[in-house]
Amino acid sequence: MAGAQAPWREDPEIDLWFYRQRTVALLKRYGRASVEIGRLPSLLGRECFRSRLTSYSMKNFEDVVIFVHDMEQAINKLDPLQKRLVGMSVLEDYSPAEVARLLGCSLRSVERFIPDAIDELSRVLLTVGLLDKTPWERGRENSCQEAENRESKVSSCN
Repeated sequence: MAGAQAPWREDPEIDLWFYRQRTVALLKRYGRASVEIGRLPSLLGRECFRSRLTSYSMKNFEDVVIFVHDMEQAINKLDPLQKRLVGMSVLEDYSPAEVARLLGCSLRSVERFIPDAIDELSRVLLTVGLLDKTPWERGRENSCQEAENRESKVSSCN
């Protein structure tokens, strides 16, 4: 699609490196939650299986299902290579060297592509509201700045 840009790519100026740890934490939570409700994460396959979880209260089950569904929708907005990189590096916990060997890429490429894929997922999660923007990204005024003083006493004579 030349010229048409995905809505989650609208603001290229956001510093996404700050969100990497939070995105990885959400991915790990998504992986655990998917298994708990009886599904493999969408990055690993769509197979369903019986879950043997006994200490699950039903009032939280709906929240977990909604979270898993929302994460799957966000992940589906990534490119196929980005999905594989995120799945292998975060959910399957492969090292970058193992990912490079399994994908037939150079280690240097994988080390560059994994953070890019996580940043792209962070951008999607910020857009759909699963990840909160930091205060400085929300456009709030910096509270460390002094109030504006219109009267300058530097050049005035007494």
